[in-house]
Amino acid sequence: MLQPGDRVSHDKYGLGRVEEVSGVGDSAMSLIDFGSSGRVKLMHNHAPLTKL
Repeated sequence: MLQPGDRVSHDKYGLGRVEEVSGVGDSAMSLIDFGSSGRVKLMHNHAPLTKL
């Protein structure tokens, strides 16, 4: 499970930092700041995220 402050990598957006986490289980989502790519809200179970 991702937590605020975690660093992640995404295939399209690159490196980012988790700002907020909401929901649980299959509906868990995170708001991630990808710097120049902007802030993106992604579902954990559908996004190609790697926790660093």
